[in-house]
Order: sequence, then structure tokens, then C-alpha cells
Amino acid sequence: MERKVREMTKMDITATYRHEYRTKFIIDESADFSRLAEMNLEPDERIFFVFDKNVSDLYRDKIIKKMRKLTGLFVLCFLLSANALQAAEPEKVTSAAESTEISTDKEKKEKVANDGDNYKKFRFGGYGEMVASFKDYGINRFYGAPEGNPDKHRNTISIPRFVLALDYKFNSKWILGAEIEFESGGTGTAYELENTENGEYETEVEKGGEVAIEQFHITRLIVPQFNIRAGHIIVPVGLTNAHHEPINFFGTYRPEGETTILPSTWHENGLEFFGSFGKGYASFDYQAMIVAGLNANGFDRNTWIASGKQGIFEEDNFTSPGYVARLDYKGVPGLRIGASFYYCADAGSNSDKADTYSSTGKIPVRIYTADAQYRNKYVVARANMVYGNLGNSAKLSEANTKLSNKSPYSRITPIAKNVVSYAAEAGLNISAFFKGNRKVPVIYPFARYEYYNPQEKGEASQIMEKRCQVSMWTAGLNWYALPNLVVKADYTTRQIGTNKVFGTGKYNSENEFSIGIAYIGWFVKK
Repeated sequence: MERKVREMTKMDITATYRHEYRTKFIIDESADFSRLAEMNLEPDERIFFVFDKNVSDLYRDKIIKKMRKLTGLFVLCFLLSANALQAAEPEKVTSAAESTEISTDKEKKEKVANDGDNYKKFRFGGYGEMVASFKDYGINRFYGAPEGNPDKHRNTISIPRFVLALDYKFNSKWILGAEIEFESGGTGTAYELENTENGEYETEVEKGGEVAIEQFHITRLIVPQFNIRAGHIIVPVGLTNAHHEPINFFGTYRPEGETTILPSTWHENGLEFFGSFGKGYASFDYQAMIVAGLNANGFDRNTWIASGKQGIFEEDNFTSPGYVARLDYKGVPGLRIGASFYYCADAGSNSDKADTYSSTGKIPVRIYTADAQYRNKYVVARANMVYGNLGNSAKLSEANTKLSNKSPYSRITPIAKNVVSYAAEAGLNISAFFKGNRKVPVIYPFARYEYYNPQEKGEASQIMEKRCQVSMWTAGLNWYALPNLVVKADYTTRQIGTNKVFGTGKYNSENEFSIGIAYIGWFVKK
């Protein structure tokens, strides 16, 4: 029986959903898995479920039945609340995503307008990952031995994150989006300030892990060039935050450099303006945001500003907002080049207590990033760079050492003035070299290099910790068992206290082997 794969392209998915770069879907029930690699689609651009014609009904019913049992109550509650709020305006206006011009070809334009984002009212899905690691080093390279981490055999296993995502269309112009993240299987910890008890911290709940609203926003689609989103949104600073789903990077873990010095996934309350402009080889996407700024209480030696993301209190401080801008060039097929900028004028004014930094002066934060990705059917290559600057870092460090012992912050100083991270990875699609042989699995051998240092440079009075400096290599395999499900295995070696690409530092290296599995998908669409 002849099998066909039907491709549907939709540009500017940012207008309808937060996973901004999931642009292609295979939707034909007669699709054949083995042909997906020939279509040069990104893993995150492939259909979440593809069925053989002869068994599609059976498997679809089974999947939907199981997911309904697991999520029925959650979905029902959401639908009841969403239906109560449904807009009265009729769905007669084509959304920005649906009306975006992808070419001068009339047929393609009509196809996009008709197909849209492949759901009419509601969709429910998510992503997740599981990882086991086998390590030859201890838990702390900073204490216990002058040579760094001791040689020690230990293993870990975890579920880094399990995320449920849903979208609901009130109509074609108003869209509700939400994501709930379950991190490491726990419930998190909530703190509150007891002002009646001299401003001391009080713990409400104490348990490992985290359950958090990663996204919750209302989107108003206007035109392809200009749209508005308000609520709890992703801050797209850096490559990983902008594309944080687990099939958007090769390793079993997210890139270490970015996630060390920046919050990940970085999400804040705020307002976003976004859209697309240009056409052909001059096509761009942009995002501009005003969000809750960073809290200087959380800045420390090992992770710079990463722990300054707000969210442990019922309300976020908005005294000094964060301003975010991101621009992506997408005019060349297979190529994406992006840059982002973050600025908070005074992170100290967002502190838990107003007088913490009263004698410090302003604490401005500036972050600059650049990244690029290129892919064709043979290769996927990515690269990114992060540079950060923190004002008044010496006085900030002095103030943070005096934070309450009951506070949720580390108080480890000195906090650097400048930090840096850069990385590059490349993977080769083995199956692409065996055209016509559908038995060859989609496997990407890959290699990644990263350098990062949250102690790159301090003020004149500061002494930087060399053990924060890391040069590391990761190599492994990604097997796409399904277009939306990947099995990963890799080996990582870290050289501590050096910026050499090939070479060793004066401290013990840290080596580990990891295996994992990750998925992403929509389980229900209506």
C-alpha cells in the first residue's frame, strides 16, 4: 500500500502558543515513521503522534482512554472554568498565526489559513524527562580537599521535570495558555515574611522538589506584526530559555553553562509584545517584555543571578522591573540566529526587605546573549554565548553575607562583576546517509563543548574562586525512537579551574555517564 506523509506548515506559532518554534506537523494517518528523517524536520517540529492507517483507531483510542483516566479531573475543572469565561465574539477573524504569509504562492497561503495550528478549541499535552547518572566525584568541590572534588563513586536517578501544558481558544483572537511544572517530584517550599515577628522568615511547607506554574497567560492576537500577551511568561534570555523543551538539545541535561548563571526555565509575571516582520530572506521574529525584576537577595558566588528569580512569595516585587528584548532571524531555511538583552536598573529594590541594600546603592543587572542553530537532513549544529554584568557587586556581596540565617538564600560570596558562558554542539543524522532504507533508525551521534565561569571577573577588592571555572566536553547518542520521543546517552568530563578547550586544571576532573529518555506531545486535541 502506498504511504504518504502530508506536511503542514504554520509560521509564527508564537502568535498562538508559547513553544515558539514548533512549526511543522505530520498529520496524515497513513504516515510512515521511516520517512520522517527524509523530510528534514526538526525533532520539535514533528508530529506528536503518527499512526499507521491499519491500527490508528485502535492506538488512538487506547492513548486517549489512558490519558483521560490520568488527567480527566484536571481537564474537566479547566474546561468548566474556561467555558464559563468563553468570549461571546464569534470566531470569524483569522488569527495572526493562520494569516501569516509564508511565501508568495497563493496555494501555500490558503493551506496555512485553513489548517491553522491544528486544533479548534482545546489541546492538552506536555513534556518530560528522566535521567540516571553514574559519577566518579563527590558532592562538593569547594570543601574538604585542596584538590577539589574527591574521587568517589556515586549514582543518581531523577525526574528533572514533568510538565503539563494546555491551550484554550476563547475565540480566534483570544487564547489562554498554561503550563504546570512538576520538578523532581516534590511540592516545593513556600516562605513568608512575618512582619509581626521582626521580619523573620517562616517556612509554610517543606518538601523536596517543586510544583510551579511555569506559564499562565492570555494572548490577544492582532496582526502578524504585533500581538500582546499578559500573565506568567517565559523570559527568552539565552538559547535554552527560548527553546527549553528536552528535544531541543542533545544532552541528557540542559546545557550546563546557561543553566548555572541564568534562571532555567526563567519565567516571570509580566507583559509581552511579539510578532513577525519582513518576508523571504529578510524574515524576523521579535519579543519585547516588561517583567518582574530579579531579587538581589538570591545572588551568590556559584550561580551569579540564577537564584534571583522571584516566586517564593505570594507576590513579586515590581519596584524595579526587568526589561527584555529578543530578535530572531529566520530568513534562510534551516538557519535561526537570535540575540537577547536583559536589563534591571536596581535588583536591590526588589529585595524582601526594603532596607537590606539601603547603603549599597543601585544594583543594575545587564545580560547579553547570542545564539544560532543550523540544521539540514544531515546535521544539526547549535552555538550560544552569554555575558553578564552586575553593578556594585562588592557592596552587594558584603550585604548578602549578613542575610538572616533563616532566609532561603545561600549567602555564599563574593558575587562576580562579570560572568561568561559559551557553548557549541553538533550532531550527525546517521539515517540520512541511508536513503530509502527505512530500517535504519534515526540516531544522532553528537559532541558538545561548554565553558562557563560565574566568577569570571570581580571588582578590585574581590578574589574570585577558581573552582567555579569549568571547561567541559560531552559526547553521546540521541536515538529518536519516535519523532517526539528520544532516548539519550552521553559521557561528560569537566576540567575545573581552567579555560583551556583541551587540557586540565589544577583540580580533580569530574566525569559521569548518563542515560535518559525525553518526550513532548499533545495528548488530546479538540
